[in-house]
Amino acid sequence: MTAVAAPSFADEHRRLVAELNTKLATAALGGSERARERHVSRGKLLPRERVDRLLDPGSPFLELAPLAANGMYDDESPGAGIIIGIGRVSGRECVIVANDATVKGGTYYPVTVKKHLRAQEIALQNRLPCLYLVDSGGAFLPRQDEVFPDREHFGRIFYNQATMSAKGIPQVAAVLGSCTAGGAYVPAMSDEAVIVREQGTIFLGGPPLVKAATGEIVTAEELGGGDLHSRTSGVTDHLADDDEHALRIVRSIAATFAPRDPSQWDVARVVDPKYPQTELYDVVPPTRGCLMTCTRSSCDWSTAANSRNSRRNTAKPW
Repeated sequence: MTAVAAPSFADEHRRLVAELNTKLATAALGGSERARERHVSRGKLLPRERVDRLLDPGSPFLELAPLAANGMYDDESPGAGIIIGIGRVSGRECVIVANDATVKGGTYYPVTVKKHLRAQEIALQNRLPCLYLVDSGGAFLPRQDEVFPDREHFGRIFYNQATMSAKGIPQVAAVLGSCTAGGAYVPAMSDEAVIVREQGTIFLGGPPLVKAATGEIVTAEELGGGDLHSRTSGVTDHLADDDEHALRIVRSIAATFAPRDPSQWDVARVVDPKYPQTELYDVVPPTRGCLMTCTRSSCDWSTAANSRNSRRNTAKPW
């Protein structure tokens, strides 16, 4: 009996996977080249470099929702301007939330809020410490009417922080740049906070707002810089010299977290798959529901898949 080959399953799947990888790579870059250069010129590490320095060397990082906001907001907010995921820091599994200041100054679009909340939800459900790498201008003002109206709104971030605090789930914030408006509550509500000298700032309203409201002229460092918050206000606990120093401090704090209890689940032994994984591209139709809805007996895709399934059903287990 002659084997029937699916005419375009594999080619179409390879095309779709290539398209997915391109989108992931584009989102991972963050903002424009100009925005990234400006960010680095200020002595800052890029957001993904920060995450990489924070993680244990060679350990994996399970990134979540890397394509959030894809196709939304005229594609001006790749990855929704925030990086979230689970990684190992000083031997402890932690949820990491890192603002990407190369994307609209790290401001929060509506989907950015949802992504931040998703990270906190995972931390709550799994009792994982939450580490915030803060570099954000707060809510994206042109869309602030969409940031606050529903149950999962911007203020829910701080509700979650209070809930995690009540449950004894550790939270640490590193202020590596701007921490403005509503975002200023993140380090204030964390168990420990680090701020970078002459780079990190925490305030509800910046110098322009102060001048407009009171006529007083003040610099960002005077208003809410690292020296002020580490020596006077007490909002931050550690004063770092730069990003690298701040991340080392966060790692040293994470080393004090209690280790997680070993899993209670029975984990099955890992075995090689029965069939080569590469066959999946030939088996699964690229058009959703094709095999269920197609009634043509001459359909090449249906014939190919049914032929392959028939051979497998009659195959001997050994």
